[in-house]
Amino acid sequence: MNSEIIVRRMPFAFSEPIAPIWNPAHPEWSHMVNGASLAMPYLEPFLIKTVMEALPKIEDARLKADVHAFVGQEGQHFQNHRRYNELLKRDYPDLAEVEEELNSDYKRFQTKSLRWRLAYTAGFETMTMGITEWLIAARGMLFTGADPSVTSLVLWHMVEETEHKNVAFDLYQDRYGDFWPRVWGVIFATAHVAWASRKAYKRMLMRDGSWTKLSSRLRLYAMVARFLIHTSPAILRSLLPYYHPAKVRDPDWVAKWANAYAALPEGAIPLLDTSTPEIPARFAER
Repeated sequence: MNSEIIVRRMPFAFSEPIAPIWNPAHPEWSHMVNGASLAMPYLEPFLIKTVMEALPKIEDARLKADVHAFVGQEGQHFQNHRRYNELLKRDYPDLAEVEEELNSDYKRFQTKSLRWRLAYTAGFETMTMGITEWLIAARGMLFTGADPSVTSLVLWHMVEETEHKNVAFDLYQDRYGDFWPRVWGVIFATAHVAWASRKAYKRMLMRDGSWTKLSSRLRLYAMVARFLIHTSPAILRSLLPYYHPAKVRDPDWVAKWANAYAALPEGAIPLLDTSTPEIPARFAER
């Protein structure tokens, strides 16, 4: 299990004007991230409800504490994404239809067995590890010149996904431990969230008038290919019988981010400097 999972009360207010294409150099990538953000206020409450339902059945005190911390971090995540999503819907009001579909999906999932829901939860949390590795390794290409608030939101989220990477897996193993349902959870959760995100970014690109442009479509496919190339190894290794997320080495930048955040005054917004490809793990106070 993790040595420490810190629940940080993040005050992202998004009070400044933020363009939906928050990285002008990569409009398709901007909307891919926007599409993923749209899913968070529906996905993460589902994860929270699932692990809280399993909590009374846990005897391990350390795992119980980690589950509570997991819930605290995920609660902060979806609240901040929801605030950002409200800005997106000002420009793309039809995203509300995608939200309705997501809400319907997760209500339906909530009726499934606890084993199914824990496998989905562990599967999604496993998939985020590959995303984190890629986002941090390729942060120069993905975030240089981008809006600092959106960049900081995304990378903070990924840091905390790394901090609680073991929790859902350990919870599933504690309650069930069956191999094939866990494998199915990784595949299904990855495909479900990816498809939901695609529905959202397709609508945004269509409203922008970019969806029918060959140049935009090629850029989109290139970015999707990068995503698959860099995240697939993490997903594939998670399908092995003796896999455990604790065996995966965390990116060094994660610890640097956490140390820099610990030095901030209470209530400060951890805004990263996106003016250089290094995007160092240090913050400008606001």
